[in-house]
Amino acid sequence: MATLHLKIVTPEREVYNDTVDSLTAMTQMGEITILPNHVPLVANLRAGEMSVKVKGEEQFLVASTGFIEVRPGNQVIVLADTAERVEELELEKIAEAKERAIRLLEEKRHVDDVAFADAAAMLERELARERVVIRRKKYRDVK
Repeated sequence: MATLHLKIVTPEREVYNDTVDSLTAMTQMGEITILPNHVPLVANLRAGEMSVKVKGEEQFLVASTGFIEVRPGNQVIVLADTAERVEELELEKIAEAKERAIRLLEEKRHVDDVAFADAAAMLERELARERVVIRRKKYRDVK
């Protein structure tokens, strides 16, 4: 069975580099799943969950904005501003970051359009991280 070679990279680190069966990610046009022999593609990522299947088992990550490129030869490159494996996420730290993003968004609302857009992107990233960790990690206190 054919596979994909997936590489997920952020400015800080290489998050993932391995052979996979498929990748599902959020793009600006909606959710896409990339399987072996996919047509070449470049798409803008949206903040959200990424699912990687390896030998029938799913692994979950969360990524913010960036790009995804499907190259000939079953090569997939994800260039994301941020990306983390679900096991790296901590709900308490995400909640703190979300509160900072909300405060920053309020501060920048009427000051500067660029700063406001940056704050909105930060909040979108934290909301995506929160959704993924609640959905994919087992928390007894989370409803």
